Amino acid sequence: MGEASEAKMPVAVGGGGSGTGLLEGSIPQQKSFDGIPFPAIVSSDASFDFDLSRFIDAITHHKSWLQGLLHCSGALLLRGFPVVTASDFDSVVQAFGYDELPYVGGAAPRTNVVGRVFTANESPPDQKIPFHHEMAQVPEFPSKLFFFCEEEPASGGETPIVLSHLVYNRMKEKYPEFVEKLDELGLIYTRILGVGDDPSSPIGRGWQSTFLTTDKSVAEERAARLGMKLEWMEDGVKTITGPIPAIKFEQTRGRKIWFNSMVAAYTGWEDARNDPVKAVTFGDGTPLPSKIIYDCLKILDNESVAIPWQKGDILLLDNLAVLHSRRSFKPPRRILASLCK
Repeated sequence: MGEASEAKMPVAVGGGGSGTGLLEGSIPQQKSFDGIPFPAIVSSDASFDFDLSRFIDAITHHKSWLQGLLHCSGALLLRGFPVVTASDFDSVVQAFGYDELPYVGGAAPRTNVVGRVFTANESPPDQKIPFHHEMAQVPEFPSKLFFFCEEEPASGGETPIVLSHLVYNRMKEKYPEFVEKLDELGLIYTRILGVGDDPSSPIGRGWQSTFLTTDKSVAEERAARLGMKLEWMEDGVKTITGPIPAIKFEQTRGRKIWFNSMVAAYTGWEDARNDPVKAVTFGDGTPLPSKIIYDCLKILDNESVAIPWQKGDILLLDNLAVLHSRRSFKPPRRILASLCK
């Protein structure tokens, strides 16, 4: 069990319980921080006969309770509900009522499946995806992420999650000068993109799908809106973003948080085009200290929760409150995702 050192969050009230079909539960992998479960778990009351339509109605009528659980915990797992297909998942996402965020500027190779639903990162199953906040390397990032297990892994393939403020606290305790410099200077992210997608790479999204265009001038306009500079190359483009903040003050919870893709870039942005050590630097261009990066990775691992996927699971994350990653796996595994403003 971990223990958060910031002020306690309020407990969500109302909405679930007997008669609603929605029950707040627990599973062995859960942790608790200041008495608040991480993640929050909501499952189906065995005495309640759910079909998809009744589940959607339950979300709609008890949305404020579900959102309260998410706000308190940072993550919410919905387990045991009749969600089978990508279209079912799309309906669940719509029921929560968050606005959609187009996937512009992200690094992961993804495919649109239906409506607001995309595949999760399609990089090969033997590759781990390091901890990150979704699209933390660009100014426009999602506030919420949904993941859905359409087909559970043969083995492995968990999506470990960890609380942002907890990582900030642990890093500040151990490396106060580094965190102060990070807070002051921010980070610069550099990535080289090919023309088309490279499915062999965890950051293999080509520039045409990154900017949703085949026109270089349109790509430059969209990059500029993201605070990104483009340097065109013979067979692709180098993108430079930043300096961009790596530490944020989260107003709704009143605390400082770790919000960056530093560890992911430094340890994972590697393919035929990219050297991870050059992928991220301090905001003044100076290199990051390797030992501290790998210590941060240990902190992320130690404080994380990894729940094995079950078919039909829906995991809702507050992207400011929580970092996520992916463990390697044996196929089959099909996890779908949806990003919200």
